[in-house]
Amino acid sequence: MKQELDRPIDDLLVKSLLDEATVAEQMEINQWLSDSDDNLRYFEHFELIWQQSKELEIRSIVDENAAWKRFKDRVNFPQEKENLVSMYQKPVFNQFRVAATILLAVCTGWLAYLLVGNQLGNEQITISSGEQTLTDTLPDGSVVVLNRRSTISYPEHFTGAKRSVALTGEAFFDVTPDKAKPFIISVNDVTVRVVGTSFNVKNSIEKTEVVVETGLVEVARDTQMIKVKPKEKATASRVAGGLTKQKSQDEFYKYYRTNRLICEDTPLWRLVEILNEAYEAEIVIENERIRNLPINTTFEQKSLENIIAVISETFSITAEQDGKRIILK
Repeated sequence: MKQELDRPIDDLLVKSLLDEATVAEQMEINQWLSDSDDNLRYFEHFELIWQQSKELEIRSIVDENAAWKRFKDRVNFPQEKENLVSMYQKPVFNQFRVAATILLAVCTGWLAYLLVGNQLGNEQITISSGEQTLTDTLPDGSVVVLNRRSTISYPEHFTGAKRSVALTGEAFFDVTPDKAKPFIISVNDVTVRVVGTSFNVKNSIEKTEVVVETGLVEVARDTQMIKVKPKEKATASRVAGGLTKQKSQDEFYKYYRTNRLICEDTPLWRLVEILNEAYEAEIVIENERIRNLPINTTFEQKSLENIIAVISETFSITAEQDGKRIILK
């Protein structure tokens, strides 16, 4: 059933279809869409009727923006009924009647959907990667690579004005360009909006990170929005709140796609951090003096034992096994 927001959802949807919604309002709509499949189907039905009304507009020369404004004015200020009567006396199919017809058709269509079932079925698809990385092609031809234990949900067909997906975990997106339909990813309280580009999105308990490889990406949280370019990274911290942007210092974000760890003056602590993630290891640097030692090499499809051996030889340090822990000192 359609859920209510702080303001009427129909008002927000119309603003979105007219490209007048603010970033905060668009995020509110995205959250509402991700709350249930019924909300998504409601929007698709709403948009279908809206498009049909625009065809009617072409025949009757109606300004849809003015129609919606006039309709809201009549609803909010009923004392102007005298003007309303004079409008109906015009022989032309006027703005008020178009807007009222749109709203009535949407409500009627929704009631019909509840009574006879969804005849415009657009099944929601959920893909999970499990213990292996997984590559999937979305309905628009965009390609997504899921890291381990990650999940993506999207409709069987992108039929609305936007291509919306929801992500849990980490994934790399190579988005098919379509200026008419922005590609939107919802991950926790962060929204990523693009037209056609490639980038990595990583969500964890502490933060959400977006690293851009090509193109331009808009990252939004609450009322804040930043634009991220190639070799830049946007971070939304759970603790600090807000959004920050900085240069991406390495290419470790792509290790699960390429099976390569490229180190270019990479401090040892950073390499250890990614090794613990990639190999689910527990490597500890016991000697603080070696934490920032830089390493320059590329590990390509190497075992963890092999990598530890290279590190030990490079820096002339000792690596000791203590149960599951590997201690560097």
